[in-house]
Amino acid sequence: MTKMYKILPLVLLISGVVHATTDNPWYAGARIGGTNFDSFDGALDGAESSFERDDWGGGAFIGYTYNSWFGVEGGYTYLGQADANVGGGGFEVHGLDLVGKFTWHAAPSFDLFGKLGGYVFDVDNSVNNQDDNGVSATAGIGAEYFFNDDLSARAEYQYYNQVGGSSPGESDVHFYGVSLVYYWGAPEPVAIIEPEPEPVPEPAPVPVQPEVMKVKALSVNLPFAFDSNALSQSDIDRIQPIAQRLVEYPETKLYVVGHTDSRGSEEYNQNLSEERAAVVAGYLGAHFGINKSRIVAQGKGESEPLAPNDTEEGRAKNRRVEVYTPGFEITK
Repeated sequence: MTKMYKILPLVLLISGVVHATTDNPWYAGARIGGTNFDSFDGALDGAESSFERDDWGGGAFIGYTYNSWFGVEGGYTYLGQADANVGGGGFEVHGLDLVGKFTWHAAPSFDLFGKLGGYVFDVDNSVNNQDDNGVSATAGIGAEYFFNDDLSARAEYQYYNQVGGSSPGESDVHFYGVSLVYYWGAPEPVAIIEPEPEPVPEPAPVPVQPEVMKVKALSVNLPFAFDSNALSQSDIDRIQPIAQRLVEYPETKLYVVGHTDSRGSEEYNQNLSEERAAVVAGYLGAHFGINKSRIVAQGKGESEPLAPNDTEEGRAKNRRVEVYTPGFEITK
């Protein structure tokens, strides 16, 4: 009987903002492992002993990570065949996954995750010459280790609930296996440059007393949510005066310093503070045409708190990015 969807990748064209173990939002991978069929129902009710219920399975997938804890993943999965013990043939399953992926960052290079979604299946029972297709629920758990920003490996278990229909029969299917995943799509980082002292202006060459106009410094603190480097619309609105200053005075420098609260390791917080500074500096540079040579971005981690870190209010004050342009004088 004709097999459907043997090789059919599912591409999810979605965009968003990301912060995760890797800054690359897009990923694709392949997985392989074992499968087990149980809880037969419909035409297979009570027939567990008539089938060899263990087989191999595998597939390919592609996904997009929206933020530090949620992404969407889809792809093709072959769940194998429960072979009939007598007469040949069996109960074969394959189809398309579409799931939400929920991630917890247990360590800088190690994630734990769960999946929840649907499985668009195609079932072929060559014992009774019946097939069916439809949708069943699926859920899974796993762990992921990152070798670097671009490559990771997973170990996972996924459960597929009552795949099939009354005529070919239904079965729960369990998949357990390993995956290799490739990530890509991170934006180019903004170089972090140590601040340089402002040059001392040379004295006017004419004896006439020049007219000096003083331009005051501008500064603003942008608050950030816990474990986030995403800019909100209110943050963008608050830095508009600084952006206009940079456009109006092309010699003006921009200083961006990221900070975190004390939760998490010092190394993780240092990296997060640098990412926050880079996001703000990158937005101002890209949207207002500010040359990178005018931007000084750096991260201070948890080393310079504004308030004690033993209350939520204090920690919220410490999760910030300081954005400022120094004051200067214009001689007319």
